[in-house]
Parts: sequence; C-alpha cells; structure tokens
Amino acid sequence: MTDPLLAPGALRDALPSAADGDDAPPAGKHDAEVDRLFSAGGPLAPSVGSFSPRRSQTEMAKSIAQAIADQSTLIAEAGTGTGKTFAYLVPALLWGGKTIISTGTKNLQDQLFLRDIPTVRAALKAPVSVALLKGRSNYVCHYHLERTLQNGRMTSRDDVGNLREISRFIKMTTSGDKAELSKVPENALIWNLVTSTRDTCMGAECQYYQDCFVMKARREAQQADVVVVNHHLFFADVALKDTGVAELLPSANTIIFDEAHQLPDTATLFFGQTVSTSQILELCRDVLAEGLAHARGGPDWAKVVTVVEKAARDLRLTFPQDIMRLSLAQIMPSSEFFPALNTLKEKLAEMIDVLEDQAARAETIEQVRVRAVELASALDAWKQDGKGKVVEGDQAVLWVEAFSSSLQLHKTPLSIAPIFNNQREGTPRSWIFTSATLAVKNDFKHFSNQMGLTGEPAKTWPSPFNYEQQGLLYVPNGLPEPNSFGYTDAVIDCALPVIEAAGGRTFFLCTTIRAVKQVSERLRDEFAKRGLDFPLFVQGERGRTELLDSFRKAGNGVLVGSQSFWEGVDVRGDALSLVIIDKLPFAPPDDPVLAARIDVMEKQGLNGFMHHTLPEAIINLKQGAGRLIRDETDRGVLMICDPRLISKSYGKRVWQSLPSFKRTRLQEDVIAFFKPPQETQD
Repeated sequence: MTDPLLAPGALRDALPSAADGDDAPPAGKHDAEVDRLFSAGGPLAPSVGSFSPRRSQTEMAKSIAQAIADQSTLIAEAGTGTGKTFAYLVPALLWGGKTIISTGTKNLQDQLFLRDIPTVRAALKAPVSVALLKGRSNYVCHYHLERTLQNGRMTSRDDVGNLREISRFIKMTTSGDKAELSKVPENALIWNLVTSTRDTCMGAECQYYQDCFVMKARREAQQADVVVVNHHLFFADVALKDTGVAELLPSANTIIFDEAHQLPDTATLFFGQTVSTSQILELCRDVLAEGLAHARGGPDWAKVVTVVEKAARDLRLTFPQDIMRLSLAQIMPSSEFFPALNTLKEKLAEMIDVLEDQAARAETIEQVRVRAVELASALDAWKQDGKGKVVEGDQAVLWVEAFSSSLQLHKTPLSIAPIFNNQREGTPRSWIFTSATLAVKNDFKHFSNQMGLTGEPAKTWPSPFNYEQQGLLYVPNGLPEPNSFGYTDAVIDCALPVIEAAGGRTFFLCTTIRAVKQVSERLRDEFAKRGLDFPLFVQGERGRTELLDSFRKAGNGVLVGSQSFWEGVDVRGDALSLVIIDKLPFAPPDDPVLAARIDVMEKQGLNGFMHHTLPEAIINLKQGAGRLIRDETDRGVLMICDPRLISKSYGKRVWQSLPSFKRTRLQEDVIAFFKPPQETQD
C-alpha cells in the first residue's frame, strides 16, 4: 500500500488551486491605484531594497482596500512571504481614516512603529501621524520612581544599578517607554517598583499628572491617524476600560488585527476574571504601608492585615505543593478549599469595613479600599449553593491553578464570540483579521466560530515560495507512540544524525518544558561524546531576544525551545535549515477550560476532538512549521517526529494543511538533501 504521505500529487489534489475562489471578484474601488503602488515602477520599489511585485500581496491589498471602503469585515490568511504587513499598511495609510493596528507582541508593535510604518509612509508620501500605545506597566512612573528612591527597598546589587539607570533615563526620555532602556533587562524586578498598575495609579490626584508618560502616550494616540497597540492592550481595554483604547475606539474607522490567530486565547484571558492569593498579599502590604503612613493613630494595622494574609496562605495550602490545574468539578466537596475560601471572604470583608472607616484620611487609603472591594467582588463569583457546592455558570468555567507559592481562582468564558460581537456592534467600521495561520486546509470555520465571525468573508493568498524545491517534510519511520515510555529519547536518537547532517542550524521545538529540559541535557552530552561543535541554546537560560541573536550569529547553533519559539521568530538564511517538532501540539487533556468547551460541544452533538482540539493543534503546528522557510533563497527540512501523522485517520488533514514540501520517510533522503550539490551528483 502506498504511504498516504508520499502519494504522488496527494497534497496538490487536496488543496484548491485558486487563491480566493473560482470566480474573479468584481473590480474594487481602489484596484487600479493598488496595482500602480505595488508594481515594479511604483513608489514602494525604490524605498524597499528587497521589494519585488508579488501577485498575492497585490490581491490581498485590493481586498483590504475594498473592506475599508465598504466598512466591512475581512478574514485574510496570507502565506509566509506574501508581505502581509505592506498589504494592509498601504490601504490603511491611504484610505483607512483613524486606524488602530493591533499586533501579537510588543516586539512586533515596536517593529511596526519604528520600521515598517515609517518606510511605507515615506514611500507613499502619506501625511499621516502615528502613535504607539502600550500598557501602563511599560512606562516609567514619576511617582513610583520617586517613592522607590526614597524608600530604598532594594533587594540586590542589580536593583541598585538598574534603579540608577532608570533615574538617568527618566531625565532624557520623551516617551518613558522601558523598551528604549536596553541597559535594564525587560524582566528585571525593579520595573515593578517604578511603574504603575491600574490599582496603584493616582490618576488626576498625582502631583506628576501633567508629566505622566502614560497620559502623554494616550493624548498622542487620541490625536494620531494611526495607533499601534497589541492584543493584550486591546482586550484589557475592552474588558477593563483602562488602557486608553476605550477612548480611541469610538472614533476609529478601521481596526486591523495582525497575528489574528492569537486573538481567541488573548480575548479569553481578558474576558475572564482571575483573583489570586498573591494579589491579596500585595493588597495587604499596601494597606499596612498606607495605614501606618496616614492613619497611625487609628486601628492596629498589623493585626488588620495579618488575619487576611493568614487566610490567603491557608487557602493556598488546601492543595498540595505541586503546580496543577483543577476544574471546580474536580475539587472534592469535602476539600478544605471551600471552608478556607469562606474564611478568606469573611476576613477580607472585615478589612474593607476598617478601610471604609479610615478612607477619608487619605486618597491612597481610599485607593486600597477600592482594590479590596474589587478583589472581594471577584471572589464572590465563587458562590456556594445551599448544599455547600460552588455554583458554576453555564457560560463560564470555574477552575483553580496552584503555583508553588500562590493560588489563582479563574472564571473563564466558554465562548468569547457573544462578548466580542457586542464590541463590534454599533458604529460601522472595517475589521481586518490577518495571519499566516487562520485556516485548516483552507477552512476558516474554527477561527470564525471562536471569534463570532460566522458568515464573514475569508480569503487565502498563497505563499510565493517554491516549497517543493525549497523544503522537505520528513516523518521518520519506526518511532513509538508519543505517550510511550522513552519516546523523547527515541526522538533524540532519530534526530541526532539529521542535526549532524544539517551542520547544526536547528530549531528543536518541543510541546512541553519538561521535553525542553530532557532534549537539551541529552544533546549536550551527545555533542560532547561525538565531538560535535554545535553551540546549544536553551529556552529559559537567557532571554528570548538574546538567545535568537546568539543563534543567528553562531551560524551552526541548535536552539531548543517550547511554545514561545513556535511563532513570531524570523531567522532567514543559512543559520536555520532544520526544524524538528517532537510531537503534534495538542492541548493538554487536563486543561479545565478545554475540557469544559469540549463537554459543551459534545452535548450539541459535535465531536470535540475534530471540531476543536485538532484544528487548534493544526494552526499551532502551521506556526511552528512556518519558522523554516522565511525567504526565497532559504532551504530546509521540517522533521515532524509524531507517528500519528501517518497512523491516525486525522493525520492526512494535518499534513495537507502544511506547506507543499516534498515528502519522505527515509533518513537517507534527508542526509542527501543536506549534501552540497556536487557531492550529490558524484
């Protein structure tokens, strides 16, 4: 029997040949102008050194221009190399009116603002003003910096040095954006002490209000034609009305989501509600500080907060020390969790009573009272019925997540579609959703159902890359099932000769942090044993940006990473020629939100695995596979080690959604692929 993966023309037959339907669409309002702008003689060519006309890019720009003209919605999938950023920037800058562009990460936000938009704006001579807006934790806060300098709450020498750098920076910067201060690492703990949160911002009462960087960024965004935000900011705003986007939305004519495949997860995060024991302990620390500062002659503040702190810690201790997730249904009715939760609610309510009595004594005491009331309200979502069980709503799932020193209580919506639809109602405007990975084998149902975009037009534009010539998909023979003992070791054994043939130049992408640890430890040993001089870069050992820079410079490195390296990573040229994926990226079956969603689907007569779990895994896999070929001259091998790609009936649907690489199951084909051309001919 012919291996389905290798059947001649199988992939070609599986996919539609037309990029966007069989019938040519009617000419759009701006089609002629888009053709001129994206032509070889147009204004983009001299401004962008690597620019060359691409049919996919031009056609995508036309569709976006038409959606803007019609104030309609468009779901736009563009294969890697299409140039989707320019395809949406050109129509947005020329015809978009007030435009909000939301990206997947702060890094992409900076790239758009600092590089892509200035390039297109200069090429088009478009007289548009542009602003960058980030969450408030990205801007140095004058008030909190001064407080930290006075209090001297430093815990390490690094903190002292970093604080000195931040003090210098605030005197020179016009934006206050911490991304500009490269001398202080983005994840340095000192940032928590010199930035504000929604809870700790003094607002208009602050003595530095006129100089506030957050307020300055918001004012600039109000006045700009184009505002660049990120998904976290956009949805935090929609949920909390605290990021400045709320003020922008009413006047926006066009909203563009780049990396739109991330939206369902990001929106779920913000439309849900989370309260943690850490937040309560932080509140207690602030209550004590403000009480002693402004109401020393009042109640015994230490006593007031100690009982709440103890109740929060006792709640964490109702679960074992392991890191774990449990849905409400999985918590035994006899668990200590329920009485401990009630005790925490009672003690928090008592502290709120004290704060109400003292709130008039200082604005900052009133602030901590408001925070305490909000936390008590979030805890209230976990109500108990007459039989002592917590009531769980039909539209949301309640679940707990235990970390080594804190416990988080989550209330997560089962579907964000109705909430997001509410946001889209009202003022007519165009909504553009774009990414390289929105469809499963040209089917957009999964994404559109999640976002409530059912019935909205969706189009795909193929990559201009010649995948059959540039790449090889390799699914090794003889590997055990992924859940069997020793699977990861078998994958490493299989991968080592391929890594050696590739001369390093490898991304080894794992689906779990545990696998990252196991793979990196074994590779380190094996490289030493075999005398292979491949530098090893491991997620977690350094920051992501630093790891990537070092990997690019090395030229023969092997990088082992998990989820954060599956997407948003661009390594062009020879430094990356092999992407190994240890197994299909299915969500963990014990995920409480996934389990609840599947339960609802199955009650509706749908197959939860086929309608949710599999499409999610395919979109994730497409992201990982997309790391390999980033340019017309790139060549490489995509090695997917999971035998289910061949053995399971759903495997065909998976590999048919991937780029149209040549396919093999033989290691010798891969070794030959990496040999220089003259050796192959000999």
